[in-house]
Amino acid sequence: MKNRFIILIDFSEYSSNLIKYACSWSEQINAELLLVHQSIVLAPALTDNKSRQQIAEYTNDQALQKLKALAKELIPPIIKVSFKVSDSNLEFILPKLLKEPYENLIFTGIKGTGFLKKIFLGSVALQVIDKIKNCIVAVPKEIDSFSHEKIYVAVTEKHPLNVSELNKFLSFIDNKDTTITFFYLAKPNEKTIGIEKHLKELKEMFSNRYNTSFAIYEGSNPLDDIKKILNIKFDDMLVVQKGSRLLTDQLFRRFLINELVYEGQTPLIVLP
Repeated sequence: MKNRFIILIDFSEYSSNLIKYACSWSEQINAELLLVHQSIVLAPALTDNKSRQQIAEYTNDQALQKLKALAKELIPPIIKVSFKVSDSNLEFILPKLLKEPYENLIFTGIKGTGFLKKIFLGSVALQVIDKIKNCIVAVPKEIDSFSHEKIYVAVTEKHPLNVSELNKFLSFIDNKDTTITFFYLAKPNEKTIGIEKHLKELKEMFSNRYNTSFAIYEGSNPLDDIKKILNIKFDDMLVVQKGSRLLTDQLFRRFLINELVYEGQTPLIVLP
């Protein structure tokens, strides 16, 4: 099947760089782009159904024209692009799109402004991560160019890594000059024999296609330790498993994801 990038566009300041990032990735693997926008229909409370439908159609048409203008400005003619505008919730739009005959990645922007938005990754990003069973690429607003030289994959025990979905994600990436590090973030004095064995297995499993390594980060302050050792930058990727401690634990989501993704300007890949 063909590859397709489903890009969620809200016309904010993040939209242009999100499109540029997806374009630079698309050019490497010949993926089609689908720009998706969920319209917000503003109609008076007592509006009848017919009038509300007319307002919705007008709102959607205006949004479609804006999407096409963005595409004309930012997307090279060699990349195939299509559009989807609806006032339905993304929770209903995306599952229908995912049934179409494509291998899909969903792209959303991470809004790093404001204390609560930093903690929760932005309401739209979390909504998609929580509800949609597909690999999600969440991109900080400053990034506009794709790179895959270093990929860091977080591994946990309670939520085992979905190897099938990781393989599916890696099928979108050229394995040339790519290094994958499987890592575990240990609590102080935690026994790590079992997880070390698992990390070694993962390292070997992918070693025929990529440069692979593994690491366990532990200490009195593992959050600071991991930032120092990984030194994740804008040209790296951080892969986490949906439901893992790195996403669900309030403390870790606040500090680890915030520091590594927002301040480190690192794309976050969430596996279903």
